[in-house]
Amino acid sequence: MKKLFFLLIMVFLIQTTTGQTTYILCGKLVDTASGKISSKKTIFVKENKILAVKDGYIMPKGGNLIDLRDKVVMPGLIDFHVHIEQEFDRNTRLNKYILNEADIAFNSVGFAKTTLMKGFTTVRDLGGTGVNISVRNAINKGKIPGPRVFTAGKSLATTGGHADPTNGSSRVLIGNPGPKEGVVNSVEDAKKAVRQRYKNGADCIKITATGGVLSVAKSGDNPQFTLEEVKAICDTAKDYGMHVAAHAHGDEGMQRAVIGGVKTIEHGTYMSEETMELMKKHNAYLVPTLTAGKEVEEKAKIPGFYPDIVVPKALAVGPQIQGTFAKAYKKGVGIAFGTDAGVFKHGNNGKEFGFMVEVGMPAMEAIQSATITNAKLLKMENEIGQIKKGFFADIIAVDDDPTKNIATMENVVFVMKDGVVYKK
Repeated sequence: MKKLFFLLIMVFLIQTTTGQTTYILCGKLVDTASGKISSKKTIFVKENKILAVKDGYIMPKGGNLIDLRDKVVMPGLIDFHVHIEQEFDRNTRLNKYILNEADIAFNSVGFAKTTLMKGFTTVRDLGGTGVNISVRNAINKGKIPGPRVFTAGKSLATTGGHADPTNGSSRVLIGNPGPKEGVVNSVEDAKKAVRQRYKNGADCIKITATGGVLSVAKSGDNPQFTLEEVKAICDTAKDYGMHVAAHAHGDEGMQRAVIGGVKTIEHGTYMSEETMELMKKHNAYLVPTLTAGKEVEEKAKIPGFYPDIVVPKALAVGPQIQGTFAKAYKKGVGIAFGTDAGVFKHGNNGKEFGFMVEVGMPAMEAIQSATITNAKLLKMENEIGQIKKGFFADIIAVDDDPTKNIATMENVVFVMKDGVVYKK
């Protein structure tokens, strides 16, 4: 009887503790829907949801108090292009031959935590070995800290294309990878490759519609899928409830991707005005990844950092990508915030805001691209991207008003995800 009584008391205490309301006092609060910043607000959080947002400072009689009266509070950020499995360095080419899946997974734990601590509570992972799916699952189960992850698993490529996993290998190792490994060379391959990603547990599909900067191949911008293959990928992905992202630097590959049904164009370096109009017509979005462009240009100037075949591509893309973004934005192309973190150090994602603002995008619109826009593209516009009743309690804070000092986005000082405080 005593044991039963003790057990009932413990259950009551656990329920009481987990049921407590948290009160967050906000000096300033960013409303991402309206684009306005208000003062003196209180956010009510219970478990993993926002209960209410009220005017003034409401001091709790019970529950937890978080005092951010000297901070600017906003929803958790969403980076639409990361690679959670890696962080590019001089050894990256060698790593694919010496790292085990367990090594990749352990590295990813650190990258995931770093990303979350910088205020990115949700990310879209656009390609790795497939370990990224396990990392997502571990985060969802609370085994490791990290952002909410939507992953493409292994990217799709053509033979010798940007995401062919055997590029740069010896003839002994180069083999003949197919749809299971993410290599497509026909309409039937395309369908099978998408279905394999679904089977593996991917959330979305990533294709490499053109050559890439960092692949060990001559061209960084040639088209690498036929229009028919792109359509087959997009149609099949739609059947399985997934959208398609396309890595693309060259214009012809972008046009095939957009016409074929791709939702987001990643990088877009050599995009023409004709393609910009196509994107508007088909409601496709540009994910600029300006930070990656800047980074690869700088690293290409370091002797031996990249293979010789990569250097001219990196030096060409770096100076071009930011200017293309500026033209696309001014022309009215939809912009979805994404950085390509993993090509550079995870945690530096916030630099992207400064590069966007530098060429004419207002700070508030840059923040909206990293919140309400990306939430909408994930079909989570009623769950993340705003601080609003019923939404997940993904809440961050910075020291300064970002509309006056955009660099403050590089220094997030408070992070809550799903109602749990990770940084204070």
